[in-house]
Amino acid sequence: MEIEIYLDPVNIDFDSNPDKNAPQCFGDKIVVYREKNKFPDLSEINLAILGVKEDRNALLNKGCAEGPDHIRKYFYELYPGNYNNKIADIGNIIPGNTVDDTYFAVSTVIAKLIKYKITPIILGGSQDISYANYLAYEQLGQIINIAAVDAAFDVGYQSTDITAKSYLSKIIMHQPSCLFNFTNIGFQTYLVDQKAINLMSNLLFDTYRLGSIRENIEEAEPYIRNVDMVSFDVGAIRMSDAPGNAYALPNGFYGEEACQIARYAGISDKLTSIGFYDYNPLFDNRFQTAALIAQIIWYFIDGYYNRKNDFPHIQKDDYLKYRVSVNDNTREIVFYKSKKSDRWWMEVPCPTDISKNYLRHYLVPCSYKDYLSALKEEMPDRWWQIFQKLM
Repeated sequence: MEIEIYLDPVNIDFDSNPDKNAPQCFGDKIVVYREKNKFPDLSEINLAILGVKEDRNALLNKGCAEGPDHIRKYFYELYPGNYNNKIADIGNIIPGNTVDDTYFAVSTVIAKLIKYKITPIILGGSQDISYANYLAYEQLGQIINIAAVDAAFDVGYQSTDITAKSYLSKIIMHQPSCLFNFTNIGFQTYLVDQKAINLMSNLLFDTYRLGSIRENIEEAEPYIRNVDMVSFDVGAIRMSDAPGNAYALPNGFYGEEACQIARYAGISDKLTSIGFYDYNPLFDNRFQTAALIAQIIWYFIDGYYNRKNDFPHIQKDDYLKYRVSVNDNTREIVFYKSKKSDRWWMEVPCPTDISKNYLRHYLVPCSYKDYLSALKEEMPDRWWQIFQKLM
């Protein structure tokens, strides 16, 4: 695959704690790149752990470059679920002379992995690595949706330089653009200025407050099911559960809610990369956050190995089809319900000249709640937002 030139082997003392590498634990069951010039064969692999020890653009969170190996130590001691895992830990990106060099290496490695149907699990490092993740899809020529689990929008107005707090602006402004939609999950209103909220609205991006998601965590599933890439800021988890971050906050998701969100990401047939960022061991009391992130990754993997492969364009005979008239019968919404998973999608009209390019976007994940809204002749917000984008 020719990616090993960008990678250093995992440098962890595997013998320092025998319990962490016990038989049947992940540390014993996955393929690990441990020695230079002995890069593992990835031909049978479908998930790859990739560390990125980069924090030069981390602003006040310097030290997060040391996060990947701490997370690994706790991940390796976990037991896999009841599935035949084909996971490799391919080591850490070799830091470049400049941050841009690191971005190039990250995007190249991720693009190669995705091309060969391997989903990378990225361990940061600072969250600006999300920009490099995005560039991988540009290399692949793929129009994508991104979700960020984050307490803020990270658009940044003070500088044109990319940082962990402004990477999203870099993605939005990048040309040629391969971004179709962006979704923020869990923002806290008092941390976001009105200018940023207006920007998200004007761009027809989806933003969901922490309170609304926590009130009904199941509603996060359709939002995540619609994305190709997830950027998970550890700072979105409350300080009591995840103190290992310079920006840790008193409010945020509980650890078990973060695990649930990660599992939703895992079961999404569409998602092809996920990254966990801004974990800083310098602030981590008894490495509680490292242990939590390891468990969050466990839930992502568990979701991945329970995918249903039921995206509607595959075989529509496997779905129940519902037609609902709204707006006094002037418009019809077509819903699909999977017989495999009971998950819902709705079809958004798309101009025929672009329908082929946007097939993955005009079949929109939704919930039973959206179907009930349509029955009341209420146009679902998700439907309307995508309709405006496609028109």
